[in-house]
Amino acid sequence: MSLHPVVGHEDLLSSIARAHERTSLPSSLLLHGPSGVGKQRVALWIAQLTICERPAAEGPCEKCGACRMAVKLEHPDVHWYFPLTRPKGVSGDRLVTALEDARMQRLEDLRAEPLYASHTADVRGLYFGITRTIRRQAHLRPNMAAGQVFIIGNAELLVPQEASPEAANALLKLLEEPPGTSRFILTSSAPGRLLPTILSRTVALHVASLSTDSIDNFLNEHTDANREVTKWACKLSRGSIGRALGFMPDGEEEGPLESLRRQALALIEVAVVQDPGQGYELSLSYPSAGARALIPLCTFIEEWLRDLGAIVSGAGDRVFNFDKHSQLQELVARTSIRGPDIILALTEVEQARELARGNVNPQLIVNGLVRNLRRRLIAT
Repeated sequence: MSLHPVVGHEDLLSSIARAHERTSLPSSLLLHGPSGVGKQRVALWIAQLTICERPAAEGPCEKCGACRMAVKLEHPDVHWYFPLTRPKGVSGDRLVTALEDARMQRLEDLRAEPLYASHTADVRGLYFGITRTIRRQAHLRPNMAAGQVFIIGNAELLVPQEASPEAANALLKLLEEPPGTSRFILTSSAPGRLLPTILSRTVALHVASLSTDSIDNFLNEHTDANREVTKWACKLSRGSIGRALGFMPDGEEEGPLESLRRQALALIEVAVVQDPGQGYELSLSYPSAGARALIPLCTFIEEWLRDLGAIVSGAGDRVFNFDKHSQLQELVARTSIRGPDIILALTEVEQARELARGNVNPQLIVNGLVRNLRRRLIAT
């Protein structure tokens, strides 16, 4: 199966194609924008453009052998790296091999099913073993094209912990002076978490959110979900196909992002009740390890708080979670939540996110967050 065409971003692709035609396309790029808007698909399009045998003014020809191999993820000079779950029980050279085997398996899965949600419940990272493979590959001669192309998705995960920047530092020399005619394309939904030295060595391009109509058309064309479900997912997508796919149910099971959204609202509802025991009970329902899985949960908590703020300020027609409008109104009505309280509550969520990045016990994080939100949101 081939990759689906790039959805939207026509102006960005046109600018990149013109830069390539003028031979002024930088060798190290950083594509940044919201999660799931197609940054890695755009990166693969750029890779295809640079290896195309007969590129046109508007982009790759789509007909030559190099183009056909690129859209099937089979071109030997296009190397796509992305966060992976760390293999257990291996280290050193064995870890490098295990990570590369896992990447090859993931590429095989993507060849069979190129559509995927932007969220995964697994804790993943771009570990030092992956950058060792990239450095070794970068100094080899290209097989077919004039130069190799290295795509590194979710590059902010090059630094799983701020105290361990080895994975990111390992790429600095390659980004500053790519070997031969090699190119590096990094993507990130959180460029502020990249090392400043990486930001200074790449040219940043913003990949904007998509229109709801574009997402709606895409879901109707590429999924078999009914119209009502796709329209609901589009309204929650915030301009992201990957996010919309995360809300789509899988058979009888709800989508992973819908599960997170529901958990986030439940946490806020527990936080605004007077019984502290409910918060303690909720925290025990979370695992005692894997704190980084709480990071996307914090994002949904922030969205719910933002919606509460919209209702409190009289802008209830601007809520993100349109299907829970009445529930949010009821929550505001039975509490004393005020706008300034919500701003302070958001700072508590950010602190919880930082604790999750530091891999603190998830039960402690949730229990502390519930208590801190209660302190901010309801009057004593």
